[in-house]
Amino acid sequence: MGGRITLGLYNSYDAARLHDIHKRSIARAAPVCYAFEVNLALFGFPFEGSFSSIVEELASDTTIGEGGRYLKLLASKGRLNIFEFPRRGFPPQLGEVVAATSKPAQEKHISPRELAARAKRGKSFLVVMGLGRRGLPKEVLSMARHHLELSGKAVPFETCTVIGMLPALLHAYKEVE
Repeated sequence: MGGRITLGLYNSYDAARLHDIHKRSIARAAPVCYAFEVNLALFGFPFEGSFSSIVEELASDTTIGEGGRYLKLLASKGRLNIFEFPRRGFPPQLGEVVAATSKPAQEKHISPRELAARAKRGKSFLVVMGLGRRGLPKEVLSMARHHLELSGKAVPFETCTVIGMLPALLHAYKEVE
């Protein structure tokens, strides 16, 4: 069967106001997560209303992913979760926390291949990435058990590149290992 991989989008952009960049990032992540069997978790977004009204608002406000179709599908299958900022740690039900970063701490480094292999053997992981120029805050990096660097060469990628690349890469490794 294998463990679950969840892509966590951490709002390191603006916690007070929902911006178009928030909505576009979520809209871009949904079809990729759906296609590559990765769950989606949102952390620290300034949403208002019920879960269903948030999903409906996000889906109706985009043309990405067939007008929010995949966001709605993730939500209907229980594969979309919304959380506040993690004050004392991330929700344990999402799995072992992995920070996506181009500057991994050597003692925490895990390769995409190793993460996928562990997931295939049944371990679940929450791979968290920061939205915005600042990336993940230091406290989130320290909360993570592992640091995942995607290129193997410490190349920093733009947010949308990671949103597309990370689920596809992990899925591919799970399939071939």
